[in-house]
Amino acid sequence: MKRIVLMAAVGLLSMNLAAQENEKKEEGFQFTTVKANPITSIKNQNRSSTCWSFSTIAFLESELLRMGKGEYDLSEMFVVHHTMLDRAVNYVRLHGDSSFAPGGSAYDVIYCLDQYGLVPQSAMPGIMYGDTLPVHNELDAVAGGYVNAIAKGRLTKLTKVWKQGLSAIYDTYLGQCPESFTYAGKEYTPKSFVQSLGLKAADYVSITSYTHRPFYTEFPVEVQDNWRLEPSWNLPVEEMMAVIDHAVKNGYTVCWGSDVSEQGFTRDGIAVVPDAAKAAELSGSDMARWTGMTAADKRKELTAKPMPEKEITQEMRQEAYDNWETTDDHGMLIYGVAKDQNGKEYYMVKNSWGTNNKYKGTWYASKAFVAYKTMNILVHKDALPKEIAKKIGIK
Repeated sequence: MKRIVLMAAVGLLSMNLAAQENEKKEEGFQFTTVKANPITSIKNQNRSSTCWSFSTIAFLESELLRMGKGEYDLSEMFVVHHTMLDRAVNYVRLHGDSSFAPGGSAYDVIYCLDQYGLVPQSAMPGIMYGDTLPVHNELDAVAGGYVNAIAKGRLTKLTKVWKQGLSAIYDTYLGQCPESFTYAGKEYTPKSFVQSLGLKAADYVSITSYTHRPFYTEFPVEVQDNWRLEPSWNLPVEEMMAVIDHAVKNGYTVCWGSDVSEQGFTRDGIAVVPDAAKAAELSGSDMARWTGMTAADKRKELTAKPMPEKEITQEMRQEAYDNWETTDDHGMLIYGVAKDQNGKEYYMVKNSWGTNNKYKGTWYASKAFVAYKTMNILVHKDALPKEIAKKIGIK
């Protein structure tokens, strides 16, 4: 009899533990896709500061899918090679009084498309050092040392071959940029390849939202990696968000430049702006317990399940930008919309950190996070709502 009672108790305990475990699982984020526009496979930038190239190439690959051109895998490192040589020339011309770093902007890719063309990944894989994924620590150090020796050296005159020396460094690590190649049985140059794809630099427009410049005018967002001084159209934050919503709803993807150093941006696919005070109240935590938590514990609790988020205002965006709290960290691709179990909408985001995360390379970014932390977006001009396009004179 005791044995039966004991077995029954164990069974009830097991059922209780299972129920608790299921409850914990249900407490987490549960997403249902509302709209997902076509994207190509998730890539991995690995140990390279080339998100700007990966994200914008991903954007162009999705553009080709949208245009009915089929699926392409374009070379990110072809763009990196050309961009870094151009950036070095600018850096040397300014005697080192600018920025020479491996970061960049979406416009660097659009500029390359227009000036140099593009090539498929098969024509320039971009890895000449025996790895399967990009590893640029050594390349960045070598190129940086070389360029600084030219730009900041006590030289009275530059030789005609210093650019060739730098190009040789990038050739060694990334491979030479092909002047011609064969793809799908046809011979192309990088420029004729772009022509065959039907991509045009003039079709793409950059949007931002800050109050230190007038709305409905263009200005270059003041960050180091915008070294080409790409102009962005300045819209109120509500209209910037309306552009994203309209684009995704109508089959377009959005190249997204954002700050990802925030507490609410996790490595496991969530990007939110939690309201810590409200979250503490709802979680039943007394303030003493909450304030006694480590930063890591707070972050884990705030991003473990849907929580109240801060109401984002134009003033909050501006203050974070002016105080260096919003930084030019990372480029990604917004390609869809999903809802959590409470009906709240999130953007579906293609990242370039591989597929080893909970959502296999996708991030779910709340609209509050995107409104707060977006540096700029790049969209096809036809993705703009007509009333907004009219305000900034885009046809």
